[in-house]
Amino acid sequence: MDADDHRDDHRDDHRDDHWAGRFDHRPVMEEEIVDVFRSVPAGVILDATLGGGGHSEALLDSRPDVQVLGIDRDPAALRAAAERLDRFADRATSHRCRFDALDSAMQAAAVDRLSGALFDLGVSSPQLDQAERGFSYRHDGPLDMRMDTDAPWSAADVVNGYAESDLTRVIRTYGDERFATRIARAIVAARPIESTVRLAQVVTGAIPAAARRTGGHPAKRTFQAIRIEVNSELDALPQAIDHAIDALVPGGRIAVLSYHSGEDRIVKDRLREATGACDCPVGLPCVCGAVQTVRIVRGVPKRPSIDEQRENRRASSAILRVAERIEPGDDDRERR
Repeated sequence: MDADDHRDDHRDDHRDDHWAGRFDHRPVMEEEIVDVFRSVPAGVILDATLGGGGHSEALLDSRPDVQVLGIDRDPAALRAAAERLDRFADRATSHRCRFDALDSAMQAAAVDRLSGALFDLGVSSPQLDQAERGFSYRHDGPLDMRMDTDAPWSAADVVNGYAESDLTRVIRTYGDERFATRIARAIVAARPIESTVRLAQVVTGAIPAAARRTGGHPAKRTFQAIRIEVNSELDALPQAIDHAIDALVPGGRIAVLSYHSGEDRIVKDRLREATGACDCPVGLPCVCGAVQTVRIVRGVPKRPSIDEQRENRRASSAILRVAERIEPGDDDRERR
């Protein structure tokens, strides 16, 4: 949910008053997500990125025999999701934590196993639209970008405290930004930078004019990179995926929506590892100890439909990957 260019597309969906009690946003690939979990055993589905509860609401509407355990580290999101899911009574519970702490959330909710796990990565539209959260290069606000508003580390610490070499690494690695060196140098020269709009101006000025004409807002990738660094998003993801897979019952499924290449590489790698993929020669016994615990679910659309991408620009970069838990040692092992 990284695209900040969605703003105009969602003006009707996100009024200024939604922060009074609603955290509304349009769930990406909602119908596809519901279909993914339509056949899983009855039980608990983990919504590891609860947000405003849009996906959870759709899942609970579609399956009266499932419950949802939602986790999020944003207190505003948790409050809004609680309101949205209130009509489901005891079928929906939530816990405030980062998704790599899902074991503690399951323990607190007395949940032993999962029928499904959903990760919708990135930042939501309401977070982008609230200027004081500091996520958006379009709204003037403080350099914050914390998903957990009680966390001590903010974007200001990264922008004004990192060495030029570290800034370059962050912007290149998490933003896929080819002008990372130029941008980092410009940021250091412009310090102190105190607002999102000022940061966006500095980043834009560091990018050659010809390159600014394509690819959306010039600051988009840098803001994404800093947000990921502030919230340690990619550090938490591998462990979270592994723990979710371990908690699934046979026939349970994990679905992950990612929005940029760094996220998707991690998702693909962890699912591949769980398929028992190894590098041993085909036709010979495996000696690396690989064990298959999931199979990749084929036939699931990996991208939103063209219509959804037209209607919801934040969906345009989404990639959906799905795997289903099997009993370890099944002959269905995938060799890649």
